[in-house]
Amino acid sequence: MKLHVVFVVAGVEYALPITFVLQMESFTGATPVPGSPPYVLGVVTLRGRVIPVLDLRRRFGLPAVAPTLDTRIIVTQVGGRVVAFCVDRAREVILLEPERLQPAPELLSERTIGFVNGTYTVGQRLLLLLDLPRISESDHDHEPHALPAADDHRRPALPG
Repeated sequence: MKLHVVFVVAGVEYALPITFVLQMESFTGATPVPGSPPYVLGVVTLRGRVIPVLDLRRRFGLPAVAPTLDTRIIVTQVGGRVVAFCVDRAREVILLEPERLQPAPELLSERTIGFVNGTYTVGQRLLLLLDLPRISESDHDHEPHALPAADDHRRPALPG
């Protein structure tokens, strides 16, 4: 059995292996970063570290909602990359049996852009297991840049 954090986004329950989770915090807001993709809320400082915050609602193509007292950020680490995810609610840690993981239905995998690895059924509940590395990937190569990339040695044109 493995521990998973269970959280809710738009009424749907998701699971994330606890091995990726560094901490969970109440969400009080983030500092916006100009030029970031629409699903990036900005950055927060936690324990002296600046961490990007992704809104999972917007990452999944859903409309944003105002934060509530239940809104949480789940701070994760995959490899050396630390990213926080803003979710509607996260208060539960449960044990899930790896052998009970079912693959995500093909249509589900296609429609969620590969964000879902599989599903768990726990009693009457259906939990979607997220592909954390895929969700935390940057789409910055497909977004307009506010400034030239670091390896672009051209000088930006000045107005006028």
